[in-house]
Amino acid sequence: MNQPLAFVHPGAKIAQNVVIEPFSTISNNVEIGEGSWIGPNVTIMEGARIGKNCSIFPGAVISAIPQDLKFNGEDTTAEIGDNTTIRECVTINRGTTSRMKTQIGSNCLIMAYSHVAHDCFVGDNCIFSNNSTLAGHINIGNHVILAGMTAVHQFVTIGDHAFIAGGSLVRKDVPPYVKAAREPLSYVGINSVGLRRRGFVAEKITEIQNIYRLLYQKNYNNAQATEIIEAEMIASPERDEILQFIRNSQRGIMKGYFQRN
Repeated sequence: MNQPLAFVHPGAKIAQNVVIEPFSTISNNVEIGEGSWIGPNVTIMEGARIGKNCSIFPGAVISAIPQDLKFNGEDTTAEIGDNTTIRECVTINRGTTSRMKTQIGSNCLIMAYSHVAHDCFVGDNCIFSNNSTLAGHINIGNHVILAGMTAVHQFVTIGDHAFIAGGSLVRKDVPPYVKAAREPLSYVGINSVGLRRRGFVAEKITEIQNIYRLLYQKNYNNAQATEIIEAEMIASPERDEILQFIRNSQRGIMKGYFQRN
């Protein structure tokens, strides 16, 4: 149902049961899935791919060109999964030739005034609180929570189930399952509350805690810690995910709070 005061380009592909409120603009080469709600004063620009049952609130701008001086008009996209909510004044830029797209997963909540730059990949079930800011080329896993006013440096990776405290500056990679806080950003424990809410049993949470004790609280460097974890900890999907994350880190992982040297 399109309001007469909304502009919808004839080249846009709008599914059934999509509501577009007054004063919104839907450009050419846009796709919006069934059951989505586009609030008033929303701007959806070329290259947007919006899934089913999404809600986009007033002032949001989806798929604007990247804030990257190297961008030269390439045919790229900004893709949003199903059941994702984009609150007021959020900006999500489309990709560059690096990845050709910016991608937000399904069942996410991106709160007011957050920014997701070009070529970011965000997983499913993530929550970005107000004023969260992602620079370009960032990878964020599933079930990640960024508390308010978190700023993430370009090319950083944040693992599944991580929680980043409000006002944090994220300059290094953040491994999965952890809580990160303080300045500079540091390991302050595992995200036990989030893990319990998502059905992790006590034994699994203890296993993850023991892995991170070896990594962050035993005075080993990362290479030593990963060797000991692999040798002494029973193989499991969580153990292997953590080891792979550390070994694949391009920017280096954040330190523990007491690892200052």
